[in-house]
Amino acid sequence: MNGDRREAMLRVKEEILNFKDSPLYAERVKNNVFPVIGEGSHTATIMFIGEAPGKNEAATGRPFCGASGKVLDELLASINIDRKNVYITNIVKDRPPMNRDPLPSEIEMYAPFLDRQIAIIQPKVVATLGRFSMRYIMEKFGLGNELQPISAIHGRVFETDAPYGKMRIVPLYHPAVALYGESRETLKKDFEVLKQFK
Repeated sequence: MNGDRREAMLRVKEEILNFKDSPLYAERVKNNVFPVIGEGSHTATIMFIGEAPGKNEAATGRPFCGASGKVLDELLASINIDRKNVYITNIVKDRPPMNRDPLPSEIEMYAPFLDRQIAIIQPKVVATLGRFSMRYIMEKFGLGNELQPISAIHGRVFETDAPYGKMRIVPLYHPAVALYGESRETLKKDFEVLKQFK
C-alpha cells in the first residue's frame, strides 16, 4: 500500500518537475531553484498545506525550512508530533517572484497536483496554514458557506467528507505570523486542537 502511494507521489513529482506550462517554471529556471513538492509520511493522519514556497524553500526544494519552518517545528514539538509523521506541502509548488502572494490563476494551475496528493495520502485531518490554502480547501471540500476571515475561524475544527471517508479541516494562521508580531501563544493554542488526531 505504502509502495503504491510512493509510486503515485513520484508521478506527481515528475509532472511538477516538468510543468513548463506554469509561468513560474521560467522563474525556477532563471533563478536555478527547485519546486517544492512536499515532505513527510505518505500515510500521515495530518496533512499541513501552506501557500507557496519562499526563498529558502525554493533553494532547497523542502517545504517550511526557513524561519517559518522553525516556528512550525516548534509548534509540532509543543504537541509532541514528529515532523516526519505528518505531510507538509503547499498549494503552489513554485516560488512566486519576490515572495508575493500566489495569484488566483497560479492556485488554479497547481491545485490539481495538491488534489492528487490529498487523494494519495488520504489524511484524516487537513490543517491549512494561511488564508489562501484555507479558502481553497474549504471550498474544495464543500465548506465554502463556512468561510470567514481566518481571524474568526482559526483553530476551529470543521467536519466534512472526502472521497475516501470522513475528514476534518482545521484552519490555522501561517507560522510566519509569529515572526511579525502575532502571538506564538495563539498559534500554540490552535495547535493543541491537533493533539486529539495524532
